[in-house]
Amino acid sequence: MSVIEKLGTFVESRGVQKFIIWVIVLNAAVLGLETSRYLSENFGELLTILDHIALVIFIGELLAKILYRRLRFFTDAWNVFDFIVVGIALVPSAGPLSVLRALRVIRLLRLLSVVPTMRVVVGGLFRALPGMASIASLILLIFYVGAVLTTKLYGADFPDWFGTIGASMYSLFQIMTLESWSMGIVRPVMEVHPSAWVFFVPFIMVTTFAVLNLFVGTVVSAMQTEGNAEQEKNAENERLAMLAELKTLSGELARMNNEMAEMRRELAPQPEARTG
Repeated sequence: MSVIEKLGTFVESRGVQKFIIWVIVLNAAVLGLETSRYLSENFGELLTILDHIALVIFIGELLAKILYRRLRFFTDAWNVFDFIVVGIALVPSAGPLSVLRALRVIRLLRLLSVVPTMRVVVGGLFRALPGMASIASLILLIFYVGAVLTTKLYGADFPDWFGTIGASMYSLFQIMTLESWSMGIVRPVMEVHPSAWVFFVPFIMVTTFAVLNLFVGTVVSAMQTEGNAEQEKNAENERLAMLAELKTLSGELARMNNEMAEMRRELAPQPEARTG
């Protein structure tokens, strides 16, 4: 095994990744302490040094992975994410670009790629996006139909809430979230239109209790699928690691057998030469 392979295996080991997690957490604490004027004025230089040390550790880790994986490093989305997050910290932050110094806090998002459970959650959310888009389209359709109805039915008497399509959609969104929907909107409308509950109650039942739960179900299903995929990936990695160890042991055994055979040949008695 070459030096680069040993270095890459070491960096990707569980112990080193736990160390990286602690570095990220400590770096988060340092960035938070820098927001204190008192600490920044009295310990600003120390905090800057600690921040630079954390950045050097992150850069060293990424360089080791790139040397080990080469172009395969960029085939993993999480590796690309880490590369971008750490690369942002290297953007010059002097002069007009000093505002970019605040972007150092983005480094903390590396926890999403380092902590396996967070990686599963984020992966599940991304996996759920297609289904969530379909549900969002359904909600948008219901909102549009409801906005048209409420604008025509209640827009003349309540122009602030239902005077336009946009105002109606915003009011319906407030009703869907159950934020002051009864005393704030529906009951005042029912004082003028007593039968308004015929629309608002089914609207709440459909949007708040039915369609929004589809979001939850979609996300839960996607996270379960992502968790199963992560377990299969870990099992495959363990299998490949075991195969690599077995291959190494097989090579060692073959080498030892060759050495023992060579020793037996050397120790074997030589036949005496015949005389004529």
